Amino acid sequence: MSTMKQAVARRVNMSERAEHQRQIHFAGVDDAWIWNRKKNNGFSTVPRTLPIAMQAADEQSKGQPPGHVLFCLWARAPDHPVLVIDNPITFAAEAGFTGPRAVDTWRRRMKRLQELQLIVAKAGPAGDFHYVLLTNPNSAVEWMRSNGKIQDVLYSRFWDRLSEVGGLSEMDALRAYWAKTTAKEDPPSLPPPPPTDAPTESAPTKVKSRKSKPKSAGK
Repeated sequence: MSTMKQAVARRVNMSERAEHQRQIHFAGVDDAWIWNRKKNNGFSTVPRTLPIAMQAADEQSKGQPPGHVLFCLWARAPDHPVLVIDNPITFAAEAGFTGPRAVDTWRRRMKRLQELQLIVAKAGPAGDFHYVLLTNPNSAVEWMRSNGKIQDVLYSRFWDRLSEVGGLSEMDALRAYWAKTTAKEDPPSLPPPPPTDAPTESAPTKVKSRKSKPKSAGK
């Protein structure tokens, strides 16, 4: 059975077990109090490792933790990694920032998320964070680890959780990408951040044709 099929089967079993536990312990709680993404509108798909990625970001940003800002971005994502932020005030308010400097505070947190490779941003009409790409937080945590930005205890928790949800193969693909991008460097550099620009195609090299020299006539 493939890894994907195993993960699906595991989720089904966990869901069935949870429903069984609900009927035993919470049978008196009406469905009106229950969130069910198959029935309720306004859901978003988020990585199960996101809380650990948020904690890693907060630990690397003493005094200005950006973890909750990251969660608000994922809660706004339309099941697609690209967000267009037309009104930063709304995002700042959802992250809990108020007052005349709310947007400035939010932007500082966004800048920190960008430095930790949890987002990639491009400027637009609304400022430096008009276009935002949410990166895979698992890749970002692994990048932090490779750059000495996450402690052993938290990284161990991340690795255990990633194993539980069947995501270890992501790390193999990520390391293969890093090895490819640093293969020509001697010695290899640290894992690079995600590129911000599309790769440019190099112009084809023109090969000069060699004209054959005329054979000299024999004497």
